[in-house]
Amino acid sequence: MSKSVFIAEKPSVAREFARVLGVSGNAGKGYLESEKYIVTWCVGHLVTMSYPDAYDGAMKKWSLQTLPFLPDHFLYELIPEVAKQFQTVSGLLNREDVVRIYVCTDSGREGEYIYRLVDRMAQVPDTKEKRRVWIDSQTEEEITRGIREAKPLSEYDNLSASAYLRAKEDYLMGINFSRVLSLKYGQTVMNYRQSKKWSAISVGRVMTCVLGMVVRREREIRNFVKTPFYRILAHFNYQGQEFEGEWRAAEGSRYYQSPGLYKENGFKEWEGAFRLCQELGYGRKGEEQRFLREPEGEEQKAIVEKAERKREKKNAPLLFNLAELQNVCSKLFKISPDATLKIVQELYEKKLVTYPRTDARVLSTAVCKEIEKNIRGLQNYPMARQYARQILEMGSHQGIAGTRYCNDKQITDHYAIIPTGQGLGALESTSLTARHVYEVIVRRFLCIFYPPAQYLKISVEVSRDREAFFASFKVLESPGYLELAAPSFAGKGEEKKEEKLDTRLLDGLKKLKRGEVLSLEELEIKEGETSPPKRYNSGSMILAMENAGQLIEDEELRSQIKGSGIGTSATRAEILSKLIKIKYLKLNKKTQIITPELLGEMVYDVVDSSIRSLLNPELTASWEKGLNYVAEGSITEEEYMKKLEDFVERRVNGVKQLNNQGMLRSKFAQAAAFYKKS
Repeated sequence: MSKSVFIAEKPSVAREFARVLGVSGNAGKGYLESEKYIVTWCVGHLVTMSYPDAYDGAMKKWSLQTLPFLPDHFLYELIPEVAKQFQTVSGLLNREDVVRIYVCTDSGREGEYIYRLVDRMAQVPDTKEKRRVWIDSQTEEEITRGIREAKPLSEYDNLSASAYLRAKEDYLMGINFSRVLSLKYGQTVMNYRQSKKWSAISVGRVMTCVLGMVVRREREIRNFVKTPFYRILAHFNYQGQEFEGEWRAAEGSRYYQSPGLYKENGFKEWEGAFRLCQELGYGRKGEEQRFLREPEGEEQKAIVEKAERKREKKNAPLLFNLAELQNVCSKLFKISPDATLKIVQELYEKKLVTYPRTDARVLSTAVCKEIEKNIRGLQNYPMARQYARQILEMGSHQGIAGTRYCNDKQITDHYAIIPTGQGLGALESTSLTARHVYEVIVRRFLCIFYPPAQYLKISVEVSRDREAFFASFKVLESPGYLELAAPSFAGKGEEKKEEKLDTRLLDGLKKLKRGEVLSLEELEIKEGETSPPKRYNSGSMILAMENAGQLIEDEELRSQIKGSGIGTSATRAEILSKLIKIKYLKLNKKTQIITPELLGEMVYDVVDSSIRSLLNPELTASWEKGLNYVAEGSITEEEYMKKLEDFVERRVNGVKQLNNQGMLRSKFAQAAAFYKKS
């Protein structure tokens, strides 16, 4: 009797497929079998790329003469620790009674690569039918659908090609650049570290770019010089209620475009601000930097030049992709991106949420048609019960396909991370932090079915003797989705507290009209100073990686440059963890703030003076985009490979010809002196 093999990426996933297929038994032999089906699994990667000495024994010793290393074909080998499972899998795939293979590894580039390597190493004949199962969650319905709609594996050949190229790219850049830089500068680094143990300089396509982002930011902070500035605030009285307005050197002001200004709303020197206060008829009050009208002077008046009122709506934010979830969890729980990924992966494997390694923040049209199932399921989750019922009663979920939260064009492999509405019984077996993360995902999901928050925005411009003062107020009138946006734990939320005004003042401001006269009670000089750039924390670092080195908080702007990131959702946390592990970067576990180590700064200087383009986020992102083009079929594997080999060859030969040791020793000395002092 002919059989079908189902091969998953992990034993836990294989068990779910076996349950759905009705396959039981002892998994100790590396697979489960019934009359019709065999279910087996990888253990992550079973096959890996061979080290250079497998090509040539001379490559075991690092030497400039053997670089650049650009093999005509690539060699692969079994990973010793999992060789036994490979033999099991290989035997099953090649069994004569197996006629069909269902590839059930994770639905993405890395999952594709894991199976293709096994298939290649096991020499599985093409006469066997091979089909790809592509699923977004591990619920029974989704697994059943994935098997039913499985496509021929050949339809994923472009994705497979991009996966192979990504591995070859990381391999060639890592081997060549790490070796050439270590041979050229390793001894110099060792001397300045005062270390007797020689260690290689570790360089990679993505990790070196991330290192550069952190070191550059730290040096900006280190070299930052604070600049004081002085703003003028006016205290107006309107119908017995006070409000503040800020002076700005608008056109018509005696200080318009003055060189003494700091931007347009302050002065570089205190004396400049004081002079303006005097010109407006105010004298000094004691030691405080507040200025009252002179006792013998008449009451000071100011005229309302503009009073505008408009209502604004704020929609619920887009759904979570992995980067956005990692950023929020870093803020709320002070956990690393790696920890967030482990938690959401656990929630996925317990069927609580959909596939986590996704870059999309929207839903597909197909999912929107079935979304009621997810909402109904959440009625069994205490925190969400009342909100889920309200959504179903309002019927707001029925039109979700026509909103910004549904966009098939913005989805490559998977849609956003959302709760399945299933598996709730397994939630109690997770950690407290995992339960909090689940709540955050649920709240973000339910928010999209609620109306926007509505605000009243009031803008006022008041003039006094050619000088303009501006005040603006933003008051929440209807909470909409904000009703359920903030997590219930620790009093923390994603939304900032909204401005609250005295009811009488608000009523007055609503009626304020152009030409009305206000009493200008006093002026106040507020001293401030410029702030250095903020250090990256683990969450903002992931966002910056997603957006090609730019820390873009605005989700609309982020969506515009989607696909231009550094690394992928599946690898960013791992890259950050590696940089911390090899002591190039340091992570404060309490605050999640990331700073460079001395060794990291030295490696940065080495790369900056030899292969500077490796530090360029835009260039690194362009390589990632090229891999996407291969996956889409826009460019060929051969075109990409030629560009890659040319890049590696030119950069390696360039480093070999450099003579910059003296300059580097000077930079190392500066860095070492700073760390010694600090």
